[in-house]
Amino acid sequence: MRRLLAQTALMVLLATSGTILAAPPAAAQQSEVRAVVNREAITSYQISQRAAFLRLRRAPASNEAALNELIDEQLKKQEIRRRGINIPDSAVDDAYANFAAQNRLNASQLNQLLGQAGFSQAGMKDYIRTQMGWGQAVQMNIRQTEMISEQDAVQRMLQQGGDKPSTTEYTLQQVIFVVPEAERSRIMNQRTQEANALRQRFTNCPATYQFAQGLRDVTVRELGRVAQPELPPRWKDEVSSLSAGRTTRPQTTERGVEFIAVCSTRTISDDRAATLVFQARELEQLSQSEPDAEFLKQLRDRATIVRP
Repeated sequence: MRRLLAQTALMVLLATSGTILAAPPAAAQQSEVRAVVNREAITSYQISQRAAFLRLRRAPASNEAALNELIDEQLKKQEIRRRGINIPDSAVDDAYANFAAQNRLNASQLNQLLGQAGFSQAGMKDYIRTQMGWGQAVQMNIRQTEMISEQDAVQRMLQQGGDKPSTTEYTLQQVIFVVPEAERSRIMNQRTQEANALRQRFTNCPATYQFAQGLRDVTVRELGRVAQPELPPRWKDEVSSLSAGRTTRPQTTERGVEFIAVCSTRTISDDRAATLVFQARELEQLSQSEPDAEFLKQLRDRATIVRP
């Protein structure tokens, strides 16, 4: 029983969506608009649910605290939409399943625990989608507003005696074992096994096409040259540790199961490389601060928020 309560508490602490609880018809009819965020309403019902959630988190649970949290969440969702960020259902489903697995549960058990806590599968997935989208929005904002230009990088090099930092450039190949949305639960494990089998045969990038010819629904894409600071976050750490002729482990993505092969590597040291290195350092420094909190404050300052 103690383990069940601990798991339930953990699940509740992660479910912070403003739409986690579906309002019964009577509650919906009695709900009143308590604030408007850029023409989008926050109701008294949502506030009451958020206040209950704050109590579960042992945080200050006044209506004012609940409303403030809901306003911030609404601003995040609006910015996600404004930037055209779309988190695929498959990515949300995978994150949901991974969360269940990390807590030694299957999806059905997680659904049951959420229900016992007064939440829902749909609400949890809405929260996951918002968090994933907000992370992308913050990164996009950083790249637009904080990144140094090549001219700035040259100035920094001159200040440092003209030394150009170097980085590794990878020539990459992407191998995708396509899994249709409707087939994910049925054949995902099989496709992962097939991907691992191809990895074991991998020797070099040109040979991949020959190996893939006899396999069903396999796409091979040449990604070209990618400098280490430009590697996608999902693959960056693993690719950075590989030498030519090696591959990453398979990952489940919105397309199916895929891995990255390193065709070749070389060291580059030019103005562009210097810019990328300096930008990576800027991002590292920003990650030690709270760029998401600063960005959210900017959204709040620009927003039209009407309270009673």
